[in-house]
Amino acid sequence: MDLFKPKKNPEKLAKHLREAMENPSAPVKPDKSGKVVDIVTKRLQQIKVMLYGEVGQDESSPQKCSQLAALLIADNALPRLVLNLAGLPFEARKHVAQIYNNFIRRDLSGFVTYIERQPQIMSTLVRGYENADIALNCGTMLRESIRHEALARQVLYSDDLWKFFDTYVHLPNFDVGSDAFASFKDLLTRHKGLLSVFFDTHFDQVFEQYNRLLSSENYVTRRQSLKLLGEILLDRSNFDIMMRYICKRDNLKMMMNLLRDTSANIQFEAFHVFKVFVANPKKPNEVTQILLNNKDKLIAYLEKFQNDKDDSQFVEEKALLIRTLGTLELAAEDPPNEAATTKDQVPTA
Repeated sequence: MDLFKPKKNPEKLAKHLREAMENPSAPVKPDKSGKVVDIVTKRLQQIKVMLYGEVGQDESSPQKCSQLAALLIADNALPRLVLNLAGLPFEARKHVAQIYNNFIRRDLSGFVTYIERQPQIMSTLVRGYENADIALNCGTMLRESIRHEALARQVLYSDDLWKFFDTYVHLPNFDVGSDAFASFKDLLTRHKGLLSVFFDTHFDQVFEQYNRLLSSENYVTRRQSLKLLGEILLDRSNFDIMMRYICKRDNLKMMMNLLRDTSANIQFEAFHVFKVFVANPKKPNEVTQILLNNKDKLIAYLEKFQNDKDDSQFVEEKALLIRTLGTLELAAEDPPNEAATTKDQVPTA
């Protein structure tokens, strides 16, 4: 008999997992192929089969899946497994992530509210990026979790968020760093209403940290962060945030410096943020003054900027910026801001 087939009912599966977690070193008979797996991995595999079905078969009935979830919630099994993920064998970690993701995606037996009441779970998933052995498992569970606004809010308003800025997106392991950035992007883009309030109340802290990402020595971090910034600022739900951002001279100087980057890709992403500064009809004089001081260089730069691109919208946007810069002048009501008179170097394209 193949013990991996979904023949056990939810009560037995929950009971067997509970017993396996209490005695993880219990002896296990080989399956018919001769392979021996530890008892916890075996029980998790059986649960996964009930949830997902065998290859070529349908999953079990929704009623059985909900019943199984309720039983595992009663045992507090998944939080215990998540908190001890690093201590599990490789296959068991994968099974835990797949079971957790199934429960949270379908919100079986109120699983989302159950996890919301245990904030240490979200913190554990975020901090999983500190251990390369479990980082990708934690990343998949984290992204499934933050599809739900209540769980995304927990991360956004916790100290764990700032670890993405400081550490996780900079990790030298490419796969882990890329996964962390995917989670970071979801956190900052998925729930528009939640994020509009968050950006408004944490504006200075967020964008001070964000500008450090844009100054990273790591090319991938710079490019991904710059592209994400453009998405955030140009999202209609973030209009007020965009206006605050483009009215700050230091942010303009950052974009002008990124236009000088040696990478054409980064120059292109910087252009899409820079254009918003120029197109803003309500530019403060400190921003206008910097543009005026560099007007001739900027126009010369834009006239030669990536002319090989076959993109009619890009061509039109460049032409509009050149015309706007050509007619730029300070607002009459305010005198020039002396602090904005220092010229920032703009490259010759």
